[in-house]
Amino acid sequence: MIHEVDESLRGLIKRDVVNDGEIDVVFDAPTREWSSKRSTPTVDLFLYDIREELSQRQQGLVRERGADGRVVRQRDPTRRLKLSYLLTAWAQRPEDEHRLLAAMLECLLLYEALPDDVLTEALSQAGVTVGITVALPSVEDRHVSDLWTAIGGDLRPALDVVATAPVQGGVVRDPAPLVLERTKLNLRRPAGTETAGAGARRVAESAGDPSEAVASEVFSGGDGDDDFDAPSPVNDLPRGRTLRIHSHRPPQ
Repeated sequence: MIHEVDESLRGLIKRDVVNDGEIDVVFDAPTREWSSKRSTPTVDLFLYDIREELSQRQQGLVRERGADGRVVRQRDPTRRLKLSYLLTAWAQRPEDEHRLLAAMLECLLLYEALPDDVLTEALSQAGVTVGITVALPSVEDRHVSDLWTAIGGDLRPALDVVATAPVQGGVVRDPAPLVLERTKLNLRRPAGTETAGAGARRVAESAGDPSEAVASEVFSGGDGDDDFDAPSPVNDLPRGRTLRIHSHRPPQ
């Protein structure tokens, strides 16, 4: 994902600022050694920080459904990462660098997200949105002077550009297979065993006290038809996944 955002930013700068002129767009660390070897006007986008946008994190699983409404796959939610770039302009004169920085600022302030026509093929096919901000305060725990000291460069004017891009983490999982068998329910009591369920036609004879009264109720779980002879469900639902419940009550 990072290299895709790099190429998309390069494409925007070349289209709107450089205009295919003799200005390089690179992603090098602006160290003293690097700057001493630079000979052509250059726009440098140094990626110095990567962190997750926690305010947009989601919990749970994302279930993707097909045309029939059934779940075809489930995955972890997409996370969004903030890629922070230090944008600097390099030329022979400070005035030229300032003009180049001004052109970059005017370009990036026009967009809240990278335009679709500069996105790489992978980002475009994924249908993602890459948000961008420019010249906002940098991350709280890293001062700009500390950054220049860490990379071994000389302090100079720069723009802080942040691109927020989605990343698919975790593993895509296939859903559990559909349950196509009828439900069977076995009930055991001290006096014997009864078996009841959708599709059952008989209930075993009780070995208990013959003086016990037998009660029978039928409950339905939804739409559909069942193929065993039973009275209408007591809950007045259409017959579907049906259970016949037998109970023995001692005489009063």
